[in-house]
Amino acid sequence: MIKPKMLGHIVIRVRDAQRSEDFYVNVLGLEVRNRVREGKMRFFTSNPEIDHEIAVAEIGEDAVGPFENQVGLYHMAWELADMDELKDAYQVVLDNNVEIAGFGDHGVTKGLYIRDPDGIEIELFIEAPEFEKTPLQEILTGGTLQGTTAD
Repeated sequence: MIKPKMLGHIVIRVRDAQRSEDFYVNVLGLEVRNRVREGKMRFFTSNPEIDHEIAVAEIGEDAVGPFENQVGLYHMAWELADMDELKDAYQVVLDNNVEIAGFGDHGVTKGLYIRDPDGIEIELFIEAPEFEKTPLQEILTGGTLQGTTAD
């Protein structure tokens, strides 16, 4: 049996590496660690102590997908420190016209689901037992669906 220590990184295919870099740097706040293959591949990290957690590989504007009914990546999740950071993230999402895919309430965790420029779903989540009984949508929006395209 293989017993990994931890997930090292993921690589996702995107239509335009520069557009993805703009999103992952300016919206998610990740740092670019490297650009290779004539800029067609970019490596990003949220933790300066590791090389990268995610990379994007450009495959061109004509690429299809992602599709909800196909096998593959459903979403990636990035943990934030607390509710204040999640509220700030929600405002960044609104300010940058990022598509909101929904709000998640999973017991003590709360997650804001968004989509990157290629439609890849990203969860921004926190551990928040103190908010377990309060829906995240209510916390972030006061009950309105500002910017939301799905539940």
